Amino acid sequence: MKKMEYENITEFILLGLFSNADVKTPCSVIFSLCYLAILSGNLAILLTIRGSHLGEQPMYFFLSYLSFVDVCFTSTVAPKLIIDLLVQWNTISFSGCMSQMFHAHFFGATEIFILVAMAYDRYVAICRPLHYVVIMSRRACYILVMTSVIGAFIHSLMHVLIIIQLPFCGPNQIDHYFCDVFPLLELACTDTRLLKIIIVTTTGVLSILTFVALVISYVIILSTLRTRSSEGRRKALSTCGSHIMVVLMFFLPLTFTYVPMADSVSNDKVFALFYTMIAPLFNPLIYTMRNADMKNAMKKVWGPHKLLEGT
Repeated sequence: MKKMEYENITEFILLGLFSNADVKTPCSVIFSLCYLAILSGNLAILLTIRGSHLGEQPMYFFLSYLSFVDVCFTSTVAPKLIIDLLVQWNTISFSGCMSQMFHAHFFGATEIFILVAMAYDRYVAICRPLHYVVIMSRRACYILVMTSVIGAFIHSLMHVLIIIQLPFCGPNQIDHYFCDVFPLLELACTDTRLLKIIIVTTTGVLSILTFVALVISYVIILSTLRTRSSEGRRKALSTCGSHIMVVLMFFLPLTFTYVPMADSVSNDKVFALFYTMIAPLFNPLIYTMRNADMKNAMKKVWGPHKLLEGT
């Protein structure tokens, strides 16, 4: 009987960010501009690193993958959000919902693991500089990226397998702007308290532990910098400072979304907006404004003299 009820739900309705119809069109324009900025900014970083000598350095190797993942992560939710705001076509099929949830968690988890790899790279570079070339070889960098992808795939698949086995017998309105685990659990026609505990344990606690580990690693790095020269300290603080800002922008909203706090879905939507749209928007600015190597590489790759060299 439950199987028949489950099959009656073929699509969901995304209630979106706003209930006020007057703000939907202006917001669709704003989010469209933000999405274009995310695409152009992150692709510019990706192409700059791949088209210059920076790609040979592990830090920028990881940064190129971070930019690629940012584009993919935002692209799983932004186009649907913009269309829903613009034409108010806010339905999504069951299979489309599962696909969006899988890819959102996949690229989000991949970004978490790459941020951890970048922190490890900075730790080795500053705390073990004599062994840096050996430890952070190109082979090691590829292993870290592949491990990130595999870990993210397992994480995402686990969430989809949890949701896809639940009975959905109505209602079908998701109080969010994209398909996520907790809003879907609220719609299931069964007791999901145990599943919520499992997801909080796997996602929320993992996010907190990862964030704490990153904070501890940067405390160690910053304490090590006290013994360096002023020039070395300045350069290291520039790269580490950028990474710390990105970690804070991504992990703090993520933690508030997936830890057991007040049952406020509206707050979850606001927090989700930070790590799906705002963080990917500011990442290119953070990594270029305070990074002289990145600025010089962009001038060489995109500067007017590049056109003259090709003629």
